[in-house]
Amino acid sequence: MTDSDLVTLRRDLHRKPEPAWREFYTTARIVEELQSRVDLDALHVGPDAIVADQRMGVPDAAELAAWHDRAREAGADPDLLDDLEGGHTGAVAVVERGEGPTVGLRVDIDGLPRPESDDPDHAPAAAGFRSEHEGAMHACGHDAHATIGIGVLERIAESGEGLDGSRSSSEQGSDGDFAGTLKVFFQPAEEVIGGGKSMAKSEHLADVDYLLALHIGLDHPTGEIVAGIDGFLAVRHLDATITGESAHAGGHPEQGRNAVQAMATAVGNLYGIPRHNDGATRVNAGVVEAGSASNVIPEEAYMQVEVRGETTDLMEYMTENAERVLRSAAEMHECDVETEIGAEAPSATSDEELVSIVADAAGRVDGVENVLERDRLGGSEDATYLMREVQQNGGLACYVGVGTDHPGGHHTATFDVDEDSIGHGIETIAGAIERIARDQP
Repeated sequence: MTDSDLVTLRRDLHRKPEPAWREFYTTARIVEELQSRVDLDALHVGPDAIVADQRMGVPDAAELAAWHDRAREAGADPDLLDDLEGGHTGAVAVVERGEGPTVGLRVDIDGLPRPESDDPDHAPAAAGFRSEHEGAMHACGHDAHATIGIGVLERIAESGEGLDGSRSSSEQGSDGDFAGTLKVFFQPAEEVIGGGKSMAKSEHLADVDYLLALHIGLDHPTGEIVAGIDGFLAVRHLDATITGESAHAGGHPEQGRNAVQAMATAVGNLYGIPRHNDGATRVNAGVVEAGSASNVIPEEAYMQVEVRGETTDLMEYMTENAERVLRSAAEMHECDVETEIGAEAPSATSDEELVSIVADAAGRVDGVENVLERDRLGGSEDATYLMREVQQNGGLACYVGVGTDHPGGHHTATFDVDEDSIGHGIETIAGAIERIARDQP
């Protein structure tokens, strides 16, 4: 079972979801909870937790200001909010307990810009913790992720206290005292693949020997743990602006250069890019915008395109072909096109040494009935930036799946988590961290 105070925290975060780089209340609430629950050795907040110029997908100043004001009205610490201004959100919490390796845990904290169901059968609506921010929702479980991160910090801090003889952990999944340093990365902006790089390039990750990341759900039921998730698709966003020339659609259509025609050609041809023999490839024209009236030939069109690949090289293959298609479509209709690369994330693989440790820890947790060694995600995640950074520095990384019964699919209006799974995640991750520190694979 999950402690009732952690359930209360998760529900508070669920009530106030904040999309990427707008996690002002969320960051402040996490800081407040950490300071009241955990004997921390360091806490880096906002601009001290990230590399600001490595952020991707940051909204405009007016949007940030509106959410900043909303967090202030909700009662967030005004001094802390001043530090977070401009979309510098997130935190890194550090516990030091003697000599030993440095272990990192990455949890994401942002919500999604989508409405939440108000159906009385939807548990958050029935129990009174449905989103208070209309048009935003924790539809992917990041409220539970942040809660697990805090629970793990508390467990490890208490476990490490046994080193001075005052107390030792004997909780389920535990292998005894923790000796070493634990850093928990409360990462913003995962949903736009915009925050991982800003934390991966920070000084806080440079000395991490072992990194765990986690996700709740992923179509695995409560009581099931996936010790190592692979199959991350490398992903990149392309922002394309097509420019032509306006004209009257009835009077002088020949005088126009129709940006919408070029955009329509591009959309169709993007889906015609040949798939690659070396692995999975994806393309999607997710945003297409243009036009002002039915009798005006539009001179400008905007597209946001996403490409993915089973490897980073395959993602590059899709990028090159998507850019070729956009250029050709614009040229066919005598238009110009400017393409900018937006947010992106690489692929990554979980290291077997950590997968084995997580599987063993999960098998000792009450309520965990099934442990899978591996599974494939089939999507993208910017935790891969942190994983690859640690691996390139000579360390090991692993991405863990914590099963939860969710009545609606991820990113849908009825998504919710089984709150018992929060406890499963805390016990599994904390037990694995203690094993890592003890065995140092």
